[in-house]
Amino acid sequence: MASIQDFILKQVTAQAGKVDIPSNLKDKVLGGLSDSIFGSLTQTAAKTGGIETIKELVTGKTKPAASPITSLATNLFTQNVLSKMNLGSAASSLTGLIPGVMGSLSSFIKDQDGDGDIDLQDFLAALNGGKGGVLKTATSMLGGLFKK
Repeated sequence: MASIQDFILKQVTAQAGKVDIPSNLKDKVLGGLSDSIFGSLTQTAAKTGGIETIKELVTGKTKPAASPITSLATNLFTQNVLSKMNLGSAASSLTGLIPGVMGSLSSFIKDQDGDGDIDLQDFLAALNGGKGGVLKTATSMLGGLFKK
């Protein structure tokens, strides 16, 4: 089973193939983009109402381009990576990749257990690498949301 970080990096790398990134900066840019997307997911999961926001994104209720998670990822990438590099027109092309990567997250969730259903609890565990910690509270909250 691939980690969500590996999945995100794979999606970023695949989509960034169309963007002209200087070879000496490529690893740093792709890593920063991937980290920004992962960071936006973990920060959102830890916030009040964040689980619902993630659910709306991965189930398609909220379009990736309109999601606050995508907006946060764009802000993180801009502040932590782009502001330190002079990438010219590639900068907007790179931030434009974020909605596509966010849109692919539902396929990661569906692939985890092979049943084609979206299991947010598994997704949240994957965000945390299957360990307790920052998302433990979020996972507990999720259990409360789906009780009948």
